[in-house]
Amino acid sequence: MLPGSAAADRFWSLENKLLHFDKFEPELLAIEVNSSAASSLSDCDTHSQTALLVAEMHLAEAALRKGELRDFEVYSQSMESRSKRVLSCAPRSSYVWLLAFSLELLHGRLDQQTFALLAMSYDTSPNEAWISIRRNIVATPLVLIVPQPLQSRILSEFQQLIRNGFQDEAARSYLSASTAIRALLQTKIEQLEPSSQKRLSDAITRSKL
Repeated sequence: MLPGSAAADRFWSLENKLLHFDKFEPELLAIEVNSSAASSLSDCDTHSQTALLVAEMHLAEAALRKGELRDFEVYSQSMESRSKRVLSCAPRSSYVWLLAFSLELLHGRLDQQTFALLAMSYDTSPNEAWISIRRNIVATPLVLIVPQPLQSRILSEFQQLIRNGFQDEAARSYLSASTAIRALLQTKIEQLEPSSQKRLSDAITRSKL
């Protein structure tokens, strides 16, 4: 019981740091992913498994940037298998659905099955701010090509982030968007009360400095 508890504490701490965008060297993440402690975790320990999924996502992205396709396939296949096991235990884990969607994007797969994963993330947690922040960053660049129901959800989520005081995060999505996507986002901005529009404008200005 004690070794298992210590392993869980270790990976819960890792999850917290990764979700707060702490930076880790790929080599350190690889050590955690390949450790004996990681292999001993229950598939239903959602927090620990989420930490490993996020770590593997970082490792897969790093391998892809370096052109290390074998490592990319190893980590992406592990992610795919791990996410399925976690979702079999906790099918309402919205962030895991989002990670599964992000993995499909890494593979360049933009089909109905991929968009269904994003839809599941919305269905299982439409209003949790910490998920919405991460989901909007991933989904906004695709708003012109997703099915219409998803487009409405992405745009409404962007608007809701501003209403809820997450204007810095919304500004990040806005500034990374293409001209055509910004035009869509602008329609949602113009529906907000003037004070919210002002806060977003100030956040955009700060981000440009």
